[in-house]
Amino acid sequence: MRRMTVRLLSMLVAGGMILLAGRALAAEITPPEVLVKNVTNEVLEIVSKDREIRTGNVDRVIDLVKAKVFPHFSFDSMTALAMGVNWRKATAEQKARLMEAFKTLLVRTYASALTSYRDERFEFLPLRARPTDTDVTVNVRVHKPGRKPIALDYDMERTASGWKCYNMYVAGVSLVLNYRTEFANEVRRSGIDGLITVLETKNAKLGARAQ
Repeated sequence: MRRMTVRLLSMLVAGGMILLAGRALAAEITPPEVLVKNVTNEVLEIVSKDREIRTGNVDRVIDLVKAKVFPHFSFDSMTALAMGVNWRKATAEQKARLMEAFKTLLVRTYASALTSYRDERFEFLPLRARPTDTDVTVNVRVHKPGRKPIALDYDMERTASGWKCYNMYVAGVSLVLNYRTEFANEVRRSGIDGLITVLETKNAKLGARAQ
């Protein structure tokens, strides 16, 4: 009986420690709307002060995006969303190459948007979600004098390493889903390997053009 009691107490203590560790971990995870706001403000502050970025140094902007923005993106989810039903048909090696190629393409797309930044004001709207939600949308509005605000929305998913963005909408248009038709058409023409070749070739041309 004594041994059983000790064993039960040990299990309870261990369970309590795991629960406390889980709560501590949850407390350390930055809420999605705070994460978007903090990253956006940090990046825009760097852009506003970096003379090379302001004059269009693409490599400098790409380095900034890779260091500050893309660690908070879920590229497996983004690539799967862009591929649609064809994602399930891809092998593990094809998926890895697709993710890398799509990531490179998105880096340049995001970098291009940053080089055109000219002191717009960003408004971060309150998050409409429950504390238990694991998939939310963070709404941002971009204000520029003399123009209507532009909606910039981020679909976010909670992962073991914190909140990650898996889709972005600009004025209601999905950055990721915008590629789905193009990708599907290419897969029909030349298969998944053909799509990978097209993406890698496109990235190589964009890289050479930026030199």
